[in-house]
Amino acid sequence: MSLIAPRDGSGVPVEQKQRRWEGPFAALVRHRSLTWELSKREVLGRYRGASFGLAWSVISPFMMLGVYAFAFGAVLKSRWPHEAGGDHPYAVILFVGLILHGFFAECLTRAPTLVVANPNFVKRVVFPLDVLPWPMVFSALFHALTNFIVLILLMVALERRLPATIVLLPVIMAPFALLTLGLSWLLASLGVYFRDISQIMPVLASALLFLSSAIIPVSILTPGLQTLFHLNPLTFFIDQARMVALAGTAPDWDGLALATLVGAVMAWLGHAWFMATRRGFADVL
Repeated sequence: MSLIAPRDGSGVPVEQKQRRWEGPFAALVRHRSLTWELSKREVLGRYRGASFGLAWSVISPFMMLGVYAFAFGAVLKSRWPHEAGGDHPYAVILFVGLILHGFFAECLTRAPTLVVANPNFVKRVVFPLDVLPWPMVFSALFHALTNFIVLILLMVALERRLPATIVLLPVIMAPFALLTLGLSWLLASLGVYFRDISQIMPVLASALLFLSSAIIPVSILTPGLQTLFHLNPLTFFIDQARMVALAGTAPDWDGLALATLVGAVMAWLGHAWFMATRRGFADVL
């Protein structure tokens, strides 16, 4: 099969022009094999050359948890109020928040360079650029999965029990992944035209951690700060993950339905923006 796609008079591939306004899942369905190979490369490439290889996907969460637990638990003497669900070890409560923030932060910080870091995909070959966020999100989901496995081991070791509702964690992650995908397409496009975005996102990702319920419960804050924390999408998903993983209760189904709708709309808008702006990528790069 030829790699050169037919183009119209404006230089845009005809197939691309016909499918420009397809939904965000179209590229994934059409290029399943490509997405799978890129996802494997994303995961394995991170640990290539390391002595422990893929084992670092489990070792790193333990190290990260140790640092945060020592800093906030041993040094700052942070404690989770009992009325806010603090009947679990602080390290376990903290770790749930860190897992979701880690997934979100990885995608937000990498998204602005997805296109910029692959100029050959833009200029030299016909490549479905809108596929690029999918491997990144799948890689981040893989690392979130390994972190959840570490969480389960930690809960078994410290509490000797697991709530049955922990199996609902994928229900929490699905709308979260949709929202992240939409933002990734948006940032990937904006990162081509505004390179400073890649410098801003790590700072924003750190701010999102400390302005969420990852480290402190929102219920102990003043009403003004509670509003600010609830504007952070991390807060909702972290609270829902703690409900099913720690409290053993059902999530807020109405809230999740709304979150799924918002995530789907964000995914569609982000993808539509990416496809509408990709025509100028080659000129900028």
